[in-house]
Amino acid sequence: MAIGIRDAVPDDAATILRFITELATYEKAEHEVEATVELLTASLFGPDRVSRAVICEVDGAPAGFAIWFYNYSTWQARKGLYLEDLYVTPEHRGSGAGKMLLKHLARIAIAEGCGRFEWSVLDWNEPAIRVYEAIGAEPLSEWTRYRLVGKELEALAAS
Repeated sequence: MAIGIRDAVPDDAATILRFITELATYEKAEHEVEATVELLTASLFGPDRVSRAVICEVDGAPAGFAIWFYNYSTWQARKGLYLEDLYVTPEHRGSGAGKMLLKHLARIAIAEGCGRFEWSVLDWNEPAIRVYEAIGAEPLSEWTRYRLVGKELEALAAS
C-alpha cells in the first residue's frame, strides 16, 4: 500500500466536500455542514483564500484530507498552524495515513517558522485522542473554547 500526500487543487473540491460530510456524520453533526463545492473552491483556492488543504492518497486514490490555516500567538509573536480538520476514510484508518498527515503538517509548521501546531478534538473521540497522545501531543485542559454562530453572532455584531 502506497500512501502519499499532495497539495489539494481546485478539482479536489468535490472530494473535500465528501470528506467533510463524512467527518460531520462521524461527529454526529452532518446537519451543520453548509459548505458547497463553490464555497470550498473560493476559500481554499481563490485569491482571498484563508485556508490550505492537502489530500492523502492510498494507491493513488483519495483516502483523506487535512485543512489548516495560520493563526497568531501574541506570547510567541509568531504565527502558528491550526489544523481545522483531519479525516481518513474508515477503510484506511489504522494504516498510518492520519499520522502521515500530522507529520506533513508538522513539517510545514517548522518550514514556515510556526511556534505552535494546534487542533481540537471532541472529548469522546478516543481513537483520535490515542493517535494524538502517541505522537506526543498534550491536551490543554485549562482552556475552554467558545463559539458564536448564527443569531448570537449577528446579535453581538448589531449591539
